[in-house]
Parts: sequence; C-alpha cells; structure tokens
Amino acid sequence: MVEVKPRTGYRALGVYMGLVVVPVVIAIILLTQGDEGGTLTGTGEATGPSLAQLLLAIAVVVGACKVVGWLAQRIGQPAVIGEITAGVLLGPSVLGALWPSGAAVLIPAATVPQLNVVAQLGVIFFVFLAGLELDTKLLRGRGRLALVVSHVSIALPFLLGIGLAMLAYGRFAPGGVGFLPFALFFGVSMSITALPVLVRILHEIGLFRSEVGVVALTCAVVDDVTAWSLLALVIALTTASSLVGVVLTVVLTAAFVALLGLVVRPLLRKLVTRVPAASLQKAAPLSVVGVLLCAMATEWIGVHAMFGAFVFGVVFPRDNPIATWLHDKAGGLTTALMLPLFFAYSGLRTDIGLLSGGGAWLWCGLILLVAVAGKLGGSALAARAVGENWNRSLQVGTLMNCRGLTELVVLNIGLDLGVLSPTLFTMLVIMALVSTAMAAPMATWFARRDGQNVVDFLGHTSERAAA
Repeated sequence: MVEVKPRTGYRALGVYMGLVVVPVVIAIILLTQGDEGGTLTGTGEATGPSLAQLLLAIAVVVGACKVVGWLAQRIGQPAVIGEITAGVLLGPSVLGALWPSGAAVLIPAATVPQLNVVAQLGVIFFVFLAGLELDTKLLRGRGRLALVVSHVSIALPFLLGIGLAMLAYGRFAPGGVGFLPFALFFGVSMSITALPVLVRILHEIGLFRSEVGVVALTCAVVDDVTAWSLLALVIALTTASSLVGVVLTVVLTAAFVALLGLVVRPLLRKLVTRVPAASLQKAAPLSVVGVLLCAMATEWIGVHAMFGAFVFGVVFPRDNPIATWLHDKAGGLTTALMLPLFFAYSGLRTDIGLLSGGGAWLWCGLILLVAVAGKLGGSALAARAVGENWNRSLQVGTLMNCRGLTELVVLNIGLDLGVLSPTLFTMLVIMALVSTAMAAPMATWFARRDGQNVVDFLGHTSERAAA
C-alpha cells in the first residue's frame, strides 16, 4: 500500500480549494450580479409534451400491454389481443371515463402522436423481420391456392360490405358524404387482413413456417396492398382528387416490387456470398438504413410503410451475418418495447362509450356477422375449391379473418377524413377486435383436427402425428 505523506495531502487539499472551490464560488457570485428580473424563459411556446411525460406514457402503455397480454394468454388468447385490449382500457373507453384526471396525467393527449411515431417504427422493423423469416419455398405448388384465396377474400367481403353500406348509409353516414366513398370505405373495412397481427399470432401458435401459415401470410400481403389501393381510391373520391393518382399508386407499387425482386435481391445475394463474414458483420447496421428507405418509398407511394419493409425482408438473403445481427439486435427491442405501442395506439383513440342503445348493438352484431361470413366463409370456400380439405380450408379462412390493428389504422383514417361517423367507427372497431380474437383459438383447433403440431398459449405443443 502506498503511504500518502501529510505534506502531499495538504498540498492536494490546497490545490483543490484554490482551483475548484474558489472558482466555483466566484462564478456563483458573478452570476447573481446580473439583472434580477431577467429570468430564463423560452422564446416560443412548447410544441409538445416533455420528455418526462413521454417516458411515463411509454412505461404505462408497455407495462399495461404486458400485464393484459399475460392475462389474455391465461384465457386462451394470444398476447397480442391483450395488448390491443390494453390500449382500449387506457383510452377514453375505460380509464378516460372512470378517472379522467388520472388518464390526463398518465397518458396526456399530447403524447399520443409521439407514441404513434415510435409505434410505427416498431411495426416497420417487426414486419421486415417477418419477411426475413418467411420461407417462400413452401409456396411451391401452392401458388394457385394463394392466388384464389387472396382474391376471393377481397372480392366477397367487399361486395357484402357495399350491400351493408346501402342499408347503413341513411342512418350512419356523416352529413355531406356521398354514397360512393361511404360504400367503398365500408367495403374496404370488410376486406382487411392484418399482416402484423397475423404474423404475431402465427408465431405464438407455432404455425409461422407451416404451409398454411405461409399461404395465409401471402394472401394477407395481397389483401393489404389491394386494400390500401382501394383506400387511396376512397381518399381520392373524398377529397375530389384525380383518379389518375390511384392508378399511379398501383403502378408505382408494382414498380417498387419489381425493382426489389429483379435488381436489389441479386445484388444482395452477390454481396453476402463474396464479402467476408467479418466485413459483413461490420456493415450490418447499414441494413437498417435499407429497411427505412424501403418503408419510406412505399409510404411516399401511398401504400403503407410496412409493405416496403416486408418486401425488403422477403428479398433479403437469409443465413448470413447481417440477418443474424438483425434478429439479435432489432428483434428483441422491437417485440419488447415498440410493438406493444403499435398495438395499443388505436385503442387509445377508441371510445366504446359512444355505442349505446339496443339498436346500435344490433347493428354492431350485423356488421360482425357480415364481416365474418365474407372473410372467413369466402376464404374457406375458395381454399376448399382448389383442393384443400375442410380443416385446412377453415384454418385458412380463420386466419384471413384476422383484422387487427391494420383495420383500426384504416378506420382511424376514415374517421379523420369524415367518411365514418364516430358511432360507426366504434362498431367497426368492435368488429375488428372480435374477428381478431377468433383467429388464434379457431386456427389452433382446426390445425389439431388436421394433425398439425401447434403450440397452445401456455407453451404446450401438440404432438399428435398427422393423419
């Protein structure tokens, strides 16, 4: 042990007092000699919530999503249903109605747009990782099934939605909204399949890499691209824009997919085969830039950012250091933090209290019946017509009936545009939640009847051999 001499200790104390304490004291004295009335104030008004408010809101939302998600698993639902429900509970439907002052403190209204920004980043990376894991080889020999099911699962619900809109227009259409945009929006809302929620459910029940799962995901991609294109048509009609813009959206989307498939994919394959693994590991973070650029491109086109990320994931080479890095670094944070915010966001904007009276609930039940009959029934009949047995056909139909947050995002757009009334918006939200809650239990049941190995929500795997 080194012994410190007393003289050296006194010298260090003197230096500290002279060069630290004394300068600090003098600085404080000089600062207090300024203009006493000149307090430090901002030059402009605050444009958003404080960082502390945002962090508290994120903590409350993520914590509630995990708790309610765990409870959902205990009653046989996937965690994603609990996360969606948590958003409804934290919003004006429950917390805002029972404890308005507490809701204003825990999740101030000003934080919701910022939560949405983080949530959108989460879903972009989650869908990219889903595309990266998607084994397109399983589609070999199943292309006809995917084509027929996807088209039927759009056309039949769309037709039924327009028919129902003819009955609902006089009662629920907002003033000044024509029948054409109202009916088109109704048809679009019936045709949605939620790609991110479907991916999450397939992961949780162990069917993501199965043939049925791949077919359902492929059909969901076609469904959502078509639905966003139809939504662009509704927006064009509502805002009196030229329909040339809708055609341009479809053409640009096709060009984007062709560019990634015919140009980007071969270049990426050459990169991962010719560059040493050590260099790929160092360049891996640049792949995040590619995800963001692809998402930006489809968002600019007018489809949605998640489609660009998903297509980039599909064309991205697998089994290489970059893919491993993406799974390890981006997967955990996305699932644990950002994705629950996405699932909860629309629930924060939903007010079930607007739905009152027996007549309104009857209409809600009719909407749910038509939605399930068109999507589940139509998809199942299409799958059966191209050769699948009834168990697999109903399994595909059940998965395609999952609407989830994609539906809620579309409904929020309709509400913002004034095409949907708040009451009809609430009915369609309930339809989306119920149809999504049906997906996992029914898909699991039909899979077991077909002899497929599935995972229940307590982590148990079915071991029965295929018949």
